[in-house]
Amino acid sequence: MPTTLSKPNLSNMAYDDFLAERIKTLLMEKQVPFEEKKMMGGLCYMVDGKMCLGVSKDKLMARIGPEIYDEALSKKGCREMDFTGRSMKGFVFVEPEGLDMEKDLEYWVQLCLDYNPEATSSKKRK
Repeated sequence: MPTTLSKPNLSNMAYDDFLAERIKTLLMEKQVPFEEKKMMGGLCYMVDGKMCLGVSKDKLMARIGPEIYDEALSKKGCREMDFTGRSMKGFVFVEPEGLDMEKDLEYWVQLCLDYNPEATSSKKRK
């Protein structure tokens, strides 16, 4: 019996490779040194040893800080980041409809980069 190929189901994938590549390209264009790290169920981009942003399934995980959090939630496709069932203040998910245009993705990446110097590193586990 012949098998058919179908488009991958993102619900079974850790993260969207295309979105990850778009982020990586932007960071390289901005000449930001970064490290890719698989964590939080997806791929994170570490800047200065701190989680700056990442990809989970088809969403952008953005660490934007608490000061701009409420304003960010009013943007297209943005919602609370709630891995554990409660929101993480200063972190948001941006759904694909909020990332369609390159300028939209660049906006979110820049917010994350702007907050990164103020962000604290997580404690290293032993």
